[in-house]
Amino acid sequence: MSAASRTPRTTATKRRAAELTVGAAVAALALTACGSGGTSGGGNNTNFVSGSGGIATVKKGERHDAPALWGKDLEGKKLDMSAYKGKVVVLNVWGSWCPPCRAEAPNFVKVAKDTEKQDVQFLGINTRDPSTNPAQKFEEAYGVPYPSFYDPTGRLLLKFEKGTLNPQAIPSTIVVDREGKIAARSLKPLSEKALRKMVAPVIAEK
Repeated sequence: MSAASRTPRTTATKRRAAELTVGAAVAALALTACGSGGTSGGGNNTNFVSGSGGIATVKKGERHDAPALWGKDLEGKKLDMSAYKGKVVVLNVWGSWCPPCRAEAPNFVKVAKDTEKQDVQFLGINTRDPSTNPAQKFEEAYGVPYPSFYDPTGRLLLKFEKGTLNPQAIPSTIVVDREGKIAARSLKPLSEKALRKMVAPVIAEK
């Protein structure tokens, strides 16, 4: 076999290995998927405190930068979190296959609409759906008014630095302050009351 004929196969093998690596990371995340949440996170100097409701928060001035998130939404259009710079951004990690995600969806829809005029932008990160079709049906069923990244292999989730308020379960919710820093995280489905309680202090910051 010539070197030329081996090259495509070698490239395909490397690509497959990379996909498996990402898949393994998402599989690890799935260990807590659709469960009651997880731990508050690992590492030293995290500076965050887990509340009794499972919501971890970080004081202003001690927060880590949120990663740059960009890609495509469920309709194949470009989506970039940097477009919402200066706003409070609420990121919700979800999957159409996840019962707790379905349970909390109406709460996110309501709070997203109620806080829109307060410079708050909700964004979803749809993961582990094999195609966009079930995810789109999910959004149509619940009337989701905000876009979601389509992230089937969890590449965006891996951008969050370990030891910070990174997503470790499905669903997870992360609140990013107006300076682009991670202010709060939940590793469990949220009621409307809990979601409002999580977002309100960040909205009130000056």
